[in-house]
Amino acid sequence: MKSFAKAAGLALPAFLAAAAFCPSAAAQAPVAPVVDTAVPIVVSIVKPKPKANGLAKFEGFIMHANIAQITARAKGSDLTILTFPLSEQASQKMQQIVDQGGYQYGDKITVYYNPATMEAMKFKGKPSKPI
Repeated sequence: MKSFAKAAGLALPAFLAAAAFCPSAAAQAPVAPVVDTAVPIVVSIVKPKPKANGLAKFEGFIMHANIAQITARAKGSDLTILTFPLSEQASQKMQQIVDQGGYQYGDKITVYYNPATMEAMKFKGKPSKPI
């Protein structure tokens, strides 16, 4: 017990001296003016490419095609399958292709369609040889 009292007796004056000579904790004053961080800094504006004809593009593989509609599977996703009714011009072109043998399952095709009506306005693709 005596050693504890001696240690406490020596430590008490050291703590009082440290409290007297050490500065108290306080917030620092800002050195530079505060910049408003709410406004973003614009480096360059990204502009989307304007579509010349307003048609959307779908690339995929034929599942079924006739003179009325095209059913195709998306190139990147096997689960995306879309059916496009054909416009008059596309239907006439499809009639010519069907007369020569038509598209077969798995043929590559690119369909340009109106996104509002999902109607195929034109399409590109080489039909394979008929069986």
